[in-house]
Amino acid sequence: MKNFTLFFAALLISSIGFAQETEATQEKPQGHYNISKFRQLKQELPTPNTYRTASGAPGHEYYQQKADYKMDIILDDENQRIYGEEVITYFNNSPDNLDYLWVQLDQNIRAPDAITADVKGSGASTMYNPKKFTEEFLGKPFPGGFHIDYVKNAEDGDMDYTVNGTMMRIDLPKVLNSGENVSFKIKWWYNIPNHVIDGGRSGFEHFDDGNNNYVIAQFFPRMAVYNDVEGWQNLQFLGRGEFALVFGDYEVNITTPEDHILDGTGVITNRKKMLSSKQWKRYEQALTSYDNPVVIVTQEEAEENEKKVAKKTKTWNLKAENVRDFAFASSRKYILDGQAVKIGDRTVMAISLYSKEGNPLWEEYSTRVVASTVKSYSAQMFDYPYHKAISVHAQRQGMEYPMICFNFGRPKPDGTYSDRTRNGMIGVIIHEVGHNWFPMIINSDERQWGWMDEGLNTFAQLLAEQDFEPGFPSRGYPKNVVDYMDGDQSRIAPIMTQHDNVFNSGANAYSKPAAGLYILREVVLGHDLFDKAFKTYAERWRFKHPTPADFFRTMEDASGTDLDWFWRGWFYTTDYNDIGIKDIKKYKVTEEPTEKAITLYKRYGMTKEDLEGKYLFLTEMNADEQSEETNTSSFADIGTLKEYLADNFTETERAGLKNTKYFYEIIFEKQGGLVMPILAEITYADGSKENKYYPAEIWRFNDKEVKKVLGSEKEITGIKIDPNQLTSDVNQENNSWPKKEKESKFDSFKKQTISN
Repeated sequence: MKNFTLFFAALLISSIGFAQETEATQEKPQGHYNISKFRQLKQELPTPNTYRTASGAPGHEYYQQKADYKMDIILDDENQRIYGEEVITYFNNSPDNLDYLWVQLDQNIRAPDAITADVKGSGASTMYNPKKFTEEFLGKPFPGGFHIDYVKNAEDGDMDYTVNGTMMRIDLPKVLNSGENVSFKIKWWYNIPNHVIDGGRSGFEHFDDGNNNYVIAQFFPRMAVYNDVEGWQNLQFLGRGEFALVFGDYEVNITTPEDHILDGTGVITNRKKMLSSKQWKRYEQALTSYDNPVVIVTQEEAEENEKKVAKKTKTWNLKAENVRDFAFASSRKYILDGQAVKIGDRTVMAISLYSKEGNPLWEEYSTRVVASTVKSYSAQMFDYPYHKAISVHAQRQGMEYPMICFNFGRPKPDGTYSDRTRNGMIGVIIHEVGHNWFPMIINSDERQWGWMDEGLNTFAQLLAEQDFEPGFPSRGYPKNVVDYMDGDQSRIAPIMTQHDNVFNSGANAYSKPAAGLYILREVVLGHDLFDKAFKTYAERWRFKHPTPADFFRTMEDASGTDLDWFWRGWFYTTDYNDIGIKDIKKYKVTEEPTEKAITLYKRYGMTKEDLEGKYLFLTEMNADEQSEETNTSSFADIGTLKEYLADNFTETERAGLKNTKYFYEIIFEKQGGLVMPILAEITYADGSKENKYYPAEIWRFNDKEVKKVLGSEKEITGIKIDPNQLTSDVNQENNSWPKKEKESKFDSFKKQTISN
């Protein structure tokens, strides 16, 4: 039997040899650090330790602090003011001894002397409502911010404290040693802003009927995070970067006007007392209604409440365990409905609060969307651990807290609404309910890494939206970030940028991270590997504080895939993807040694005669040959191949081999900085299509240009890269062969003129 080696292997040796020869004749360049797009990112990530492992899991000495709250809150509807007294018990579970504590005072972003407006350099607004104009230019700013009446220790002794903007340092009278806890009291109040006019994540909306809807959050001094990564997370709150918070238990008593309906974080332990007997019976009915929502407080009852203002008050009692925050909503205008949702062996209540201004949109969709979201996210990650999930109707809001979120979406006064309003409402409810997983349970540092909250959630939201309604117009698809990634580089920041310092938060923290995860799932890893890794990350870090490195490492560890090239390009740079087809060459198979082969093998002492009869050669066809049918009609006509097949295959096996007679060399070029797999759709002369997938690693040794040789039984008539726009390729003009000629403006005008 004669030795047989296809010339493809020799082609590689040839290219290496010629490269070495060329280098020998040129001046040697200076040495350099590793600039490969595939260099290991692990060396640049924080060093693994006993707190956080190299696999991305919490280490055996991982710790986190705990803060418990007992609060008495008064909602003053007459003056739009909130009063609070709280006792915080802080547990130092770290190995460090602490001299002081840091507390967040988020409402101080609205204090008259806040730096919030001073750090903005955007110039004049397009328009001002009279209230904002008065505050900004007429010397009457909104009197916002916390008023701290006192900070006392457990024995009612005054404690030293210093307010620095939205942070307050409490100096401890003695060191809080590792393993110890300390209790202290804070009494405070502040004026509640009108969030519809002043913006922000909480406040009240005033209606023409004289009533208010309150969505109250960031309303109490809250402990900052202390951990192994940063020490104290005490960055100032500037409005965008959200909150790094500590898990703990809450006991909260909220006093409201007697005619208010309220819900919030935790179990309402006296709910039966707060509702009428009819409403309580409806609530009990809702606990077993798995198919449709049950209206607990009807629109008629809410409208009756609106007609008068109660002089008396009542106090709602709420308790929550192992949550990182607390929020509530309250109004005499609220309609309340609920639906039971089966999650594992538990029943979760999907609840909505909304005024009549939200109908008919809210009664039709809100609670159903909440129920669908809880099911979808539970399937993606882990079962929803809380007993309820609440959606509250609030104009110009989209914000999340444990068990409760505030969402926009309002019909016109006549009750009609557009598809945009409907879809916007559904999307924001899914997004905000989904935040229960990111970051309420998987508790990342939002102020540092907004994408770990918004981006991961936007990706999960996309899948949940399709579960709710296939074909829903979701954001987060790779094609939706093309314009952003192809935009002005001076206005783009890497995803791995502190959240307050990115130019376009919507694209940078929401859409681009989500699109990246979609690419990983659909293109790089596939559903099985990705879903297992994503679920592993969620389960490892539920009720803990993960970092970006924990996410990157877990995704690689659980999928068994080196993704350093992806994290570096997509998250650490502003590079974009632009892969095109540079050229396509047609080849024919011959037994006659080519000059290139002869030159190569002469170096090894071989002659032309040594090559003949042992190898096959692919030689490029000239223009005349390409226009004729000169390709081999059958591999059986090639003597060397025919002899090899006869010696190594049975007749039956030979009959099953492909009759490959068309050969093409495709030259792919990468004009963008991002590394991506190549997705090529091949179209044949008979109209059939075939998809070719080349992993991103194809670019390891040449970051600009790679070649692939295809052998086919059928003639290729077209090739298109990324036909379904799965890789955020910013330039579609170089993605096709034959190249599509771009229609000129004149031709387009001429067509329109003729058609008219």
